[in-house]
Amino acid sequence: MNEYSYVTLRQVPELKEPAAAWFHAKWGVPQEAYLECMEAYLKNKTEYGWYFCLDGRRIIGGLGVIDNDFHDRKDLSPNVCALYTEEDYRCQGIAGQLLDTVVKDMKSKGITPIYLITDHTSFYERYGWEFLCMVQGDDEPDMTRMYIHR
Repeated sequence: MNEYSYVTLRQVPELKEPAAAWFHAKWGVPQEAYLECMEAYLKNKTEYGWYFCLDGRRIIGGLGVIDNDFHDRKDLSPNVCALYTEEDYRCQGIAGQLLDTVVKDMKSKGITPIYLITDHTSFYERYGWEFLCMVQGDDEPDMTRMYIHR
């Protein structure tokens, strides 16, 4: 069984630049947007954090928490964003562990509920998330699914 480490950006701040590049490569959101959010977290301007699964020093999974993940329901905040696991590491529970970690961390800071948007069905329910409603993504023609973790 592989031993991966689960860390926050505050535990490994030197990940900031490579992590921003990694998320940008996965999602196409400008690297500067990730850097801005990560910097606010590192400077304790927000408790909305960044979480990673590492295989050695390699980022193999990650996610963040931001105010709004590019949708019209600004009242449903904060949002888990950018969840991604490298393809060759999928089906090992990495995404589930990251989701559980972020839920526990946010609750420990009194931040609950939290939300996320996704096109997936059935995946998030395994980790205690509930479908809440459909929301309109910014510049998206179709509605997308909003989940809540209470």
